[in-house]
Amino acid sequence: MNGRIKMNNKLFISVITPSYNRASELEHLLKSLSAQSIDHNVFELIISDDGSTDETETLIKRWQEKAKYSIKYISQENKGPGAARNHGLKKSIGDLILFIDSDCEAHPNWIETIVDEYQKNEFDACGGPDGGKKDFTILQKAIDYSMTSFFTTGGMRGHSEKMISKFYPRTHNMGIKRNIYETIGGFGSLRHGQDIEFSHRILMSGGRIRFIKNALVYHRRRTSLKQFIKQVFNWGVARINLGKIDIAMLEPVHFLPSLSLLGALFIIIMLFQLNWSVLDIFLLFFTPGAIICLLGALNKKDIRVFPVLLLVIPIQIFGYGLGFIQAFIRRFIFNEAELVGFKKNYYK
Repeated sequence: MNGRIKMNNKLFISVITPSYNRASELEHLLKSLSAQSIDHNVFELIISDDGSTDETETLIKRWQEKAKYSIKYISQENKGPGAARNHGLKKSIGDLILFIDSDCEAHPNWIETIVDEYQKNEFDACGGPDGGKKDFTILQKAIDYSMTSFFTTGGMRGHSEKMISKFYPRTHNMGIKRNIYETIGGFGSLRHGQDIEFSHRILMSGGRIRFIKNALVYHRRRTSLKQFIKQVFNWGVARINLGKIDIAMLEPVHFLPSLSLLGALFIIIMLFQLNWSVLDIFLLFFTPGAIICLLGALNKKDIRVFPVLLLVIPIQIFGYGLGFIQAFIRRFIFNEAELVGFKKNYYK
């Protein structure tokens, strides 16, 4: 099989990807699955279309004719990514079910690595890191570092083994046993954060969750700063919604971006009261931030990332913190119903 790894048992894998108007990005995912090191006869891909109006169906039909692995295309009216994943789950036949997002690419050993870990140390659910590639745009590289660095949110999101909060697999890179889905049900109705709530139910059911550091996917992140700030704002809102479902999903570490934002505003006000100049205040905040951004540029081996990180990291902290604070006030103080943030931003 062209040097591909064959499995010793009859374990079959279903890979599920929800998508909405992402034909251009799906091409990268489809190519990456064609390059998987494992036998292509042991997995299927299910594209669960959430009401796309672009060329998604045409693209999938073309790939169904030439791919060496099975591709199923299913569609529904636009109901959100959770509903699209549930639709895919119902149509899947795999013993082990993997989720990868439509803006991701799988490392050539992605499926093989997960299966190998499963066969050595059987788990109920798993997750792995997401990272960037050399061909990503400068902005995508900057956002990737901001999202995955331990200096920012990497320790919370499960990008490394040095996590500072509970590990919840997220659906850009996640695996579950079929019987877990059959036991706890599918994804909930949250517009944002439904993967964390799903992982939380797995944990609460006694499920064994494993972080597999070598099960890597490449994440083509937001392509504009406007999209990025809306995304992180929604995550701040989502964390409060999750906390209202179960306070265990709202840990002290999740307050850090908001506290950093409020703390910075407080310090600026106090320094103005002490007659500090605008330049002195700027240098006070800029110096440590510039060091982190320089580390990011060195990490990506591209000095052009440095000035972009000077914008991206503050935007991430400000956007998340603002969404978190306003949602906290509205939900915990005024006891409002679930908030949804920017409704049309999930796939954008």
